[in-house]
Amino acid sequence: MNQTVYFVLDLAIQEGKVDAFESIAQAMIAGTQKETGALAYEWYYSADRKRCRLIETYRDADAVLAHVTGSVVLQLVPKLIAVSSISRFEVYGDPGPKAAATLRVAGAEIFEFRHGLSR
Repeated sequence: MNQTVYFVLDLAIQEGKVDAFESIAQAMIAGTQKETGALAYEWYYSADRKRCRLIETYRDADAVLAHVTGSVVLQLVPKLIAVSSISRFEVYGDPGPKAAATLRVAGAEIFEFRHGLSR
């Protein structure tokens, strides 16, 4: 069974806030890098730098809970939301009941793993 959990977020960056957005993103990367269960934390920008797609990969539900209750989310996400807005937030896999409740409040749609191949 696949225990890995993925987040996909699309963010719309406010006009004139790209530099602030990128500074916050760098702080979030530095904080998430310290989380042993965070396997990937990738930020992709549209050509016009008005949109960003964040793809996060966590080892399992425990790693997701550590992230959503940790300082990156509690301290830095509010700053990120002050300069951008979430236009899509999808979670793939089982984040566990506690994290799922938090993620749903943030607007996440959770997709349950059913079939697939991962190497």
